[in-house]
Amino acid sequence: MARIKFNFEDKSIPSVTVENISDDQSILEVTEEANIHLNHNCGGVCACSTCHIYVKKGAEFLEEISDKEEDFIDRAINPKLDSRLACQCIILSNEADIEVVIPDQKQIIGHEH
Repeated sequence: MARIKFNFEDKSIPSVTVENISDDQSILEVTEEANIHLNHNCGGVCACSTCHIYVKKGAEFLEEISDKEEDFIDRAINPKLDSRLACQCIILSNEADIEVVIPDQKQIIGHEH
């Protein structure tokens, strides 16, 4: 089963590792199931940039970025080369070992669902 380590820009939040994740889930779905705070105003349909994350390791285990996702990442706070939208990061393998950084959620106008 796949594994994701979540690190946070807000250093007051300790890292969280979630294991036994089945493939075909999005990273956003994993955060919801593990009660990890990640804003997502559009409900996970690639219509905003509030679920913006940085993929530090394991990008090869995720669905490739689409043009639509790239357009929304351009609207995110502090986009970088490793930026993705968690709602679009579908895990492709049960062998996935992924590490992400969740930006400081206090900077994002939004809410959890």
